[in-house]
Amino acid sequence: QVRLVESGGGSVQSGGSLRLSCAISGYTDNIYCMAWFRQAPGKEREGVAAIDSDGDFIYADFAQDRFTISQDNANKKTLYLQMRGLKPEDTAMYYCAADISRVCAYSVFRATSYWGQGTQVTVSS
Repeated sequence: QVRLVESGGGSVQSGGSLRLSCAISGYTDNIYCMAWFRQAPGKEREGVAAIDSDGDFIYADFAQDRFTISQDNANKKTLYLQMRGLKPEDTAMYYCAADISRVCAYSVFRATSYWGQGTQVTVSS
């Protein structure tokens, strides 16, 4: 079993920064792809960024140039999302997710993937 616990969310003003963390525990040997998703009230969940065990990453268009995904290189037990230049439209619950798929894309994440409980990010104008 794999457990994911997010932290680092909070309330910031527009233009501010936050760094989200996701602590990963359990049997993680088969985990290849990790990602951040977000879901705003009344909207569908969307992928923010993803990174695989080889260090390759992808970003959603809205995250390009503002967000950075990274892993703790020592043991890959912590996933990070550094967010800068936050906008009110970034307000959402942010979720960490992990999957064993060797194809690291948002579409591989399903209910059978591993998910955290989420951390709330609120950006005020």
